[in-house]
Amino acid sequence: MNTQLSRLVQSPHVLDCISHSAIQTVRIGQRLGELLQSGDVVLLHGELGTGKTQITKGIAQGLGSGDMVNSPSFVLMNEYRAGPQWHHMPIYHVDLYRIETSDELYGIGLTEALIDGGVCLVEWAERALDWFENDRLEIHFSHLSETKRIVRFIPYGTKYESLIHTLKNTAFA
Repeated sequence: MNTQLSRLVQSPHVLDCISHSAIQTVRIGQRLGELLQSGDVVLLHGELGTGKTQITKGIAQGLGSGDMVNSPSFVLMNEYRAGPQWHHMPIYHVDLYRIETSDELYGIGLTEALIDGGVCLVEWAERALDWFENDRLEIHFSHLSETKRIVRFIPYGTKYESLIHTLKNTAFA
């Protein structure tokens, strides 16, 4: 295990949980979405079918969006709108599964999405980590069984450490 991962495993800021179903993953996303603010960046990691799109659906619902959330695998980015409580700010849902190099991201609007003041949710973010600031929230998904998933929240920066602390106290207390 590398040193950085070893540090993260022992960090009090990392949150691990088990989702027992797709519906529960959506609910976890709703709780997280209620806490997100303009400018937040959430990077989603995991194999196909681990829950990245499900948590994105929940985050959009938690932000008051009534939009239909689908994985933007073929268009690379979808834009939804948060509800009135969040002043209808944009929610950018990016899927980098089909890209081969991060150079392909120029011209799709990712730069604008990251500075626009909305919430940016990025599936398969490991394909372009050089695009993202040091401050961010990463969520790693892995299969535990056919229906269960391990969901690991790793905050980078004090803003996201505080966010995870609040999530622990509100969603899992």
